[in-house]
Amino acid sequence: MSKTPIRVGIIGVHPDKGWATIAHIPALAQLPEFRLTAISHNRPDVAKAAAEKYGVPHALGSADELIGHPEVDLVVISVKVTHHRELVEKAVAAGKAVFSEWPLGMNLADATAMRDLARDKGVATSIGLQTRAVPAFAYIKDLIAEGYLGEVLSATMVGSGITFGESMSETFAYTLDPSKGVGMQNVVFAHSIDGLTDMLASRFETVTGNLATRRKTTRIEETGEILPMTVPDQLVVNGTLENGTVVAAHFRGGLSRGTNFRIEINGTKGDLILTSPVGYVGIGGFTLMGATGDETLHELEIPGRYGADRFAEGPSQSVATAYLRLAADIKDGTHTSPDFDDAVALHRLIDAIETSGGKPRKL
Repeated sequence: MSKTPIRVGIIGVHPDKGWATIAHIPALAQLPEFRLTAISHNRPDVAKAAAEKYGVPHALGSADELIGHPEVDLVVISVKVTHHRELVEKAVAAGKAVFSEWPLGMNLADATAMRDLARDKGVATSIGLQTRAVPAFAYIKDLIAEGYLGEVLSATMVGSGITFGESMSETFAYTLDPSKGVGMQNVVFAHSIDGLTDMLASRFETVTGNLATRRKTTRIEETGEILPMTVPDQLVVNGTLENGTVVAAHFRGGLSRGTNFRIEINGTKGDLILTSPVGYVGIGGFTLMGATGDETLHELEIPGRYGADRFAEGPSQSVATAYLRLAADIKDGTHTSPDFDDAVALHRLIDAIETSGGKPRKL
């Protein structure tokens, strides 16, 4: 295994805001396996300010410059999904490994085309489904594999859509366009259901989806403008996994005064309950409760080896752990990090949910 750090270039970095700034850059700063060598923004002055702030050698004014830069091995795409396909295709053509934020594409066809192109070119890929690396999720996966629950019977998940409530930031107004593929079912729910099915080590065999828009409008927080709610703010999903586990999930737009996130997994031998006051699984704040055999339900401490010993809780924690898995995959040829095949599988699930019309769909 080579000791040379993987050189990373991130497309879409602002010095003061954005997912790259609050998650990717802090994550990479803690990992000697990587070296952040270049960042780009479509405004050169913004790229320069970000590079100076974070000590990055190369500030570039276009994605093309970053993709073609000789000191970039891994291209990280951290911009709106509307630009993903164009950038992925350019990075693949340049023979660079690619890490794309989720969603991979605006729809299943987009995602499949990108996956197929990368496969044909033999390019290593990774998708930003870092929920799998959240310490609580990774620990539950191991508990289940070790038999804590016995045979898993069912799993129930309740979550919050956060931005699809009575108000949203102007930054997220573009998510109200259903053609962009960034609605509640595409992002917050998709991250959560991917983490759940990874814990259960099985994908959906059949699924039924019911989507509804209950709020008629939403308010832009910065301006007070009232916009029509043109995407679903209610999502109910039921299905059966390939291993027989029955799954039920309900996501609601906005935030709840009650439960914002809860997973309950029931088995023949035990039960596990994971809760968080935050609707988005990438932020943290989890409490894990469990009982097996004759035990009564009690809190389970999540061992530090799942990431907490090395990385502080917050958006960068699971991203850092995901990068560690990716480093091993690139250097050792393993497959511990989700790739574009996993992205297409998740896109296929979301497409089935959106088009099921309340009737069971086989995947």
